[in-house]
Amino acid sequence: RETILFNCEPLPPITIDSRQPEPAGALRTFLTDLPGRVLFVAETAGHREALRDTLAKHGIQTKGIERWADFLQQTQQTCLLIAPLDHGLWCLDPSFAVITETQLYGEKAQQRRRRRRSSERTFDQLLRDLEDLEIGGPVVHQDYGVGRYLGLQRLAVGGIDAEFLTLEYANHEKVYVPVASLHLIGRYSGASPETAPLHKLGGDQWQKAKRRAMERVKDVAAELLEIYAKRAAKQGHAYKPPEQEYAAFAAGFPFEETPDQEQAIHDVIRDMSSTQPMDRVICGDVGFGKTEVAMRAAFIAAQNGKQVAVLVPTTLLAQQHFQNFRDRFADTPIRVEVLSRFVGKREQQQLLDAARDGKIDILIGTHKILQKDLAFKQLGLVVIDEEHRFGVSHKEHFKKLRTELDFLTLTATPIPRTLNMALSGLRDISIIATPPPNRHPIKTFVSEWEDGLVQEALLREIKRGGQIYFLHNKIETMQKAAEKLERLVPQMRLRIAHGQMPERELERIMLDFYHQRFNLLLCTTIIESGIDVPSANTIVIDRADLLGLAQLHQLRGRVGRSHHRAYAYLITPPPKTMTADAVKRLEAIEASGELGAGFMLSTHDLEIRGAGELLGDEQSGQIQEIGFSLYTELLERAVNALKSGRQPELDLPADTGPEIELQSPALIPDDYLPDVHSRLVLYKRIAGAASTEDLHQLQVEMVDRFGLLPAAAKNLMALAGLKLKAASMGIQKVEVAATGGRILFGPNPRIDPLKVIELIQRQPASYRLDGPDKLRFMRRFESANDKVVFVEQLFDKLAS
Repeated sequence: RETILFNCEPLPPITIDSRQPEPAGALRTFLTDLPGRVLFVAETAGHREALRDTLAKHGIQTKGIERWADFLQQTQQTCLLIAPLDHGLWCLDPSFAVITETQLYGEKAQQRRRRRRSSERTFDQLLRDLEDLEIGGPVVHQDYGVGRYLGLQRLAVGGIDAEFLTLEYANHEKVYVPVASLHLIGRYSGASPETAPLHKLGGDQWQKAKRRAMERVKDVAAELLEIYAKRAAKQGHAYKPPEQEYAAFAAGFPFEETPDQEQAIHDVIRDMSSTQPMDRVICGDVGFGKTEVAMRAAFIAAQNGKQVAVLVPTTLLAQQHFQNFRDRFADTPIRVEVLSRFVGKREQQQLLDAARDGKIDILIGTHKILQKDLAFKQLGLVVIDEEHRFGVSHKEHFKKLRTELDFLTLTATPIPRTLNMALSGLRDISIIATPPPNRHPIKTFVSEWEDGLVQEALLREIKRGGQIYFLHNKIETMQKAAEKLERLVPQMRLRIAHGQMPERELERIMLDFYHQRFNLLLCTTIIESGIDVPSANTIVIDRADLLGLAQLHQLRGRVGRSHHRAYAYLITPPPKTMTADAVKRLEAIEASGELGAGFMLSTHDLEIRGAGELLGDEQSGQIQEIGFSLYTELLERAVNALKSGRQPELDLPADTGPEIELQSPALIPDDYLPDVHSRLVLYKRIAGAASTEDLHQLQVEMVDRFGLLPAAAKNLMALAGLKLKAASMGIQKVEVAATGGRILFGPNPRIDPLKVIELIQRQPASYRLDGPDKLRFMRRFESANDKVVFVEQLFDKLAS
C-alpha cells in the first residue's frame, strides 16, 4: 500500500454571519486568496439547494457535482456536493479546501441537524395546525369567526395565478383566504364539528363573541398570575445533580435514550435545579420510556437527601414499578420499598415507621402512601403515574402539595384539564413521541362481533406462540363469555381475572400469564395498568363503545411491547345503537394506530368532551364559541399584558401582518405536489414560520421530500421571508411591479430616517418620497428573483 501525506491546516474563520455588515466577507476573502479549488459540502439535497441560494446571494456561484471523483476532474473553481460531513479541511499541497455547512453557519447548524426529532410538532401546534383538517371541518379565522373548510382553490387575480383557502360561513357565504394569510386560521377545537358554531359574515356576532371571550380571559389571566405568584413565592429545594454518581446511574440504562426521552430528562433536571417547585407532565405512549425519566429524577432527589413517593393507580402496577425500580437501583445504596394490599399489616407498619425515620428513599404504592398516618421525614419529589385514574379528592390533595414539593406526572393520554393547564403555562409538559427501536404500530380494527373474525384473531396469535387479552367488562357474564370462546377455539388454554377475586389468587393468575402457563386471559379493565407481558400481542375488547378514549388507548398499549406486530380488535354493537360520542371515540382510536398517538388522542378527547375551564369545574361557553386554540392565544396575550403592567385590550386588533405583492405567481404547483391536503399543511407551516431559520429548514425539508422547488414555490418562500423582515421593521406593505414599486411604512417604523434621506439624495432618479409614509422606487425588473433580491437589499439599507 502507498501512503499519501497531505499538508493540511485548519480552516480560518469563514462563518456567514447575518449580523455583520458583510455577512460573507471572511469567506469571500478566503476564496479570493485560495490558489486552488474549493468544495462546499451539504448534508442533503434540501440543504444543498438552500446552501446554493445562500452562496449565490453573496455573489459566490457553485457547480453541483455527484461524486468525490468529479471534484478531482473539475476545472471549475467552486463545486457543491452532498456528503455527511461535519468538518472540512484546508490542504496546502495540493491546494484545495473542503468547506461544510457547520463551518459556514457555525455550531448552530450542527445542533439544528442533530436535534431534529419526531416530536418537532409541539403540543400547541398539534391544536393549532391544520394537519387533521377534513373537507367540511370547522376552522377559526381571527377576523371572520368559525366557518367550514371547503378546500383549496386556484384563482387568477390580476392575471397572476394564486391559491386560496375556501371557507363557508352562514347563509352559504364564502371567504377566499390567500395562502400567505393562513397564520390567521386555526383548527377549531372545543366542541365536536357538528356542534361547532357557524358565524355570519358582515354582522357583529363574531366581534361580540371575541369581546365576551376577552372579558372572561382577563379574569382567568389575573387568576393564573395569582397562582404563578404563589408558586414563585414558595421556595422549593434546588437540587444539585451529583455528576459522577448520576453519570454512572444513567450509564446503567440498558437502552439508548431516544431524542425525546433525552429532552424530557433535560427538562426535569433543569426544573429540579431551580428553586421554584417543579410541576411537569411527561406525556408518552406506554413503553416509550417515561418510567426511566422518573427514575432519573428519583435518583437525583435521593442523592440530595430527599425522599420520593411514587403513586400508581393499581396494586398490580405498584408491584411492577417496585420490581423495575428495585432492579434499576440495585447497584446503589438507595432503598426502594412498596406499600400496597399485597404487603401484610405488620410489614406495612414497619414501612410507615421507616418512612417517618427517613430510612426509605423511594416508596412506591397506591393512594395509601398519602394517607394521614404516613409522614415522610424529608419528602421532596412526588411522581404520579396516570393521574386521570385518581379521584377528585386525591387530586385536591395533590394540588395542596404542589406549591411546596416537586411534582412529576407520567401519562399516556393527558386529560383535557391537564392539556388546558399545560397550554396555559400553568403546568410544564414534555412529550416523548419517538418510539423505541424495532417497535411497530398496533394494527387496530373496529368491528361488530363475528365468530369468524374473532376465531381468526385468536388462532393467528396462538399459532405464532403468542398470548391474548380478551377484555369483557361484566363480571356476571364472564363465565358465559369463557364458554363461548372455548367453543370457538377448543385448543386454547383460558383463565379469568377480575377485581373481585382474592388478591393472592389474582396475583397468581397474572404471574402465570406472564410466565406463559396459559395463552388467553379473559379479564376486566383491571389489566389497564397491569404488568408488562411482551409475549401478549393481541387484545380483543368486547363492547369497546362503553370505554373512554384514554382508557381504550391505555388498554391497547397492553400489547405491542416487543418487536412483534400487535393487533387490537374493538368489538362494538351496530353503529345505530351507539351514542354519537362513542362513534367518534372509536373513529379516533382506529385512526391513531401509529406510534406516539396518545397526545393526538387527547386533542380528539378535547373536541369530543369539550374543553373544560382552566380553573374551576364548569364548562366554558367562551371556549366553545371561539375555539380552544384562539382562546389560549387570547389568554397568552392577556397574561403578557398583565405581566407588563398593561390592561388587556378587549377589542382585539386583527394581526394581518405586512402585505408583500410581487405580481408573480407564489404557490406550490399541483404538478409539484398533487396532494391537496399536503399542500394545505405546507402553506400553513410557511405562513406560520416564526423566523428565517424556520423557513430555511422548511425549504430543506420540501426539497428532500418532493424535489427541487419550482419558481412559483421559491417565490412563496421568498414572500414569507420578506414578510418576516417587513414585520420586524414596522413596514405595512410592499408593492413591486415590472418597472418599480413602493413601500408603505406603519405608524412606528423601525428604520433610520437619515438613511432614507441619504438614499433619495444620492439617487433622486430612482427613489422619492410619496407622502410622509411611502417610499417610491423606479427600476426595471427582469424576474421575480430580481424583485426579491432588490427588496432584501433595500430593507438592509433602511434598517436602523
